[in-house]
Formats: sequence, C-alpha cells, structure tokens
Amino acid sequence: MSIDTIIYEHKNGICKIAQMGQGRLCSYEQFKDEGICEGNIYLGQISGKTELANGRTGLFVEIGDTKPAFLNENEYGHEANLTVGQSVVVQVQQEARAEKGAKVVRSVQFVGQNICYCPFKTGVEVSSRLFHNEVAAEYKQKVWEHSAGQEGWILRTSSVDASLDDIFAEMDDLRQLYDDVRTKARTATAPALLYSKDNPIFDDIINCEESLQKVVLNDHHLEDEIKDIFDGDVATEFQPDPFASQGIEDMLAEALLPEVKLPSGGRLFIEETKACVAIDVDSGEDRGHGSISHLNEEAAREIAHQIRLRNLTGKIIIDFAGTSEYKFIKPVLDILHEELAKDKNKARLFGLSKAGNVEIIRVRRRPSLSQLLTQPCEHCQGTGRIQK
Repeated sequence: MSIDTIIYEHKNGICKIAQMGQGRLCSYEQFKDEGICEGNIYLGQISGKTELANGRTGLFVEIGDTKPAFLNENEYGHEANLTVGQSVVVQVQQEARAEKGAKVVRSVQFVGQNICYCPFKTGVEVSSRLFHNEVAAEYKQKVWEHSAGQEGWILRTSSVDASLDDIFAEMDDLRQLYDDVRTKARTATAPALLYSKDNPIFDDIINCEESLQKVVLNDHHLEDEIKDIFDGDVATEFQPDPFASQGIEDMLAEALLPEVKLPSGGRLFIEETKACVAIDVDSGEDRGHGSISHLNEEAAREIAHQIRLRNLTGKIIIDFAGTSEYKFIKPVLDILHEELAKDKNKARLFGLSKAGNVEIIRVRRRPSLSQLLTQPCEHCQGTGRIQK
C-alpha cells in the first residue's frame, strides 16, 4: 500500500511518526530525544568479551544505554584483538530490545539525501531500484571519478532527480561529517555520542515522495525545515494534537491484537515468540466465496501489511489455509513476494517447506510494535494463561 500521509507528533521528549495509506495505518516509529537510535555513532568502551561459534569473539560495549551493546570483534575489514577497557568508535545497527542490548558495528556510514558515504568500503553502488536506470549508471561513473582515495558510496533512489553538482556537494558534506566524528573521538571520554542521525521523518519523506500527499505535524520549526529542504514540494499541515485528531492511538491499539479479520470473513492469528513469529490463516466465517485460494491470496496481502505495521522481524512462519501443495500455493507466494518488495526493510521469502509452511526472514533493525508499546506481565511473564 502506498503511503499518502505522514503524521508526526513530538511531546514529552518522545517523537512519534505514523505512515498512512488510504486511511489505514501502515507503519509506526517512536524515538526518545536522548535515546540510543539506529544510525547514531558513539565512542564506546569495551566492558567484556564472550566466545561465539566458529572461533569468533563477541564484545560488550558501553555506549551510555541501560544495557551494553554487542559488537562482533571479527567484523570484516577491521582488526581484531581488542581489549577490555579500550575505546572504540561504533555505530548502532540494531536498536536494543527488551532482553538484548543494541547491536553495533565499526563500519560506520553516513546517509545523505541522495547518497550514502561508507568510509570503510571501496567502490560505488546504486540502489536496487536503480539497477537498470541509465542516469544512475552515468552518475555511478561520475561519483567514482569524484571519489578521493579509499572510500565507498551508495547512490540512493532519489539521486537520479538531483544534479551532479548537488551530489558532489553532498559528498563533501558527508566527508566533513566523518572528519568531525574522528575529531570528537580523539578528545571525548567514553561513552560519548559523536553523531546523531537527522530526524527520521526526512528519510520517510524521501522514501515515500512518489505517493506522499501531505505531512501533518505539531512542530512549526520542523515544518519550516521540511519546506526548506524539499523546496516547498511537500505539503504540510499543522495540528496541535495530530495523533488524537487522526485517531492513531486507536489504530495502534488494534494493531496489538493477535487476531486480524479479513474482508471475506477469514482471520489471521499472529503470535510473537522469542524464537519466531507464527502466523496462522484461518477460514473463520468465510463461507460466501467458498474458495481457499481466494482466502489465501487475501491473507497474503494482509500479512505483508501486518509485517510492516507491527515491524515483525527475524524468522516469520506462515501456515496458510487448506492444502500445502506447491501448485496451489504458488500464486499466493507470488502475491506475498510482490507485496514484501514494497517494504524498505528487506525481507527474504523462502519457498514452501516440507511441513507445508512458508518462511520469511526479515532484517531486524528496530523493536517490534509490541516491544515498543508493551512490556511482559510481571505476574505471568507474558504467557497470559490462567490456571484451571
């Protein structure tokens, strides 16, 4: 589903962003002003080591969060043999979850409006959406010629709409950001924040610009920034309480329910566990259409929507209704693959297993919706069952 409206609300030190499409809530993000966010760069201090599989070593790094972050010492392109007490520059790759601290890497990168700077890589890559774009092929060569020594770049989807002069200027700005980080790291005392990512709403606007119609927000300063950065191309609307006026809180409450009703009368049951996310497709009251194929195709579209809305990640196992023969499930897989391709968070769809289930692996970057908005019950430890 295409995003036509972005709702932004900032209150009590918390930033909330909801993406809407045709009146439905499609995704939700939440950040604390001083929180440990994906993309932030820190000077951390190594506080411990742990042995991993295949002779690898994991490191615990203090970056100012309640739990130490995790770093793989054997990261490609970086020397190992780091010691406890040593300071190291790291970037948050995955935010902390209820039971785990953040995951960090040493291969920092800086995301611009049209291009990403990767100081620890070599060469120029392009967004997968630009694979056959002739302008992108030309820009790739020009960026390579404009590179200085050993450095890497990734052309974003929006780059083909910018001029080469704008891209070159952005390259210089991103190099300067990296120099600033290195300068701060020399004098800072760990743990210390070296670089904080821009407000994520700017990235959301860029990712949705083809279908986006307006941004509703309660921050006049941010409204001016959006108009300045996007040269007035993005319509904005100020509302003092946008989440209340748009009914977002009710939509979020519904998105936390385990049961999702399908238009035809069928149902989805979604359960998050520590090992995986399980999704069951049930025919329910679907008697009108009388077609399991229709039910599963409808379910496939809704599953892709729920994965994005609830930010379900890791291993996702789906049990579709009826037969598990491949010839019947193939059209359903095609729909699911097409819908998942619209998601900016990469997901791999695997074929039908011998047990008749469909498996998806989706990259984990941020906590799921339930982890953001709820916590386990201290009495039942999240099982939610009552003794007979």
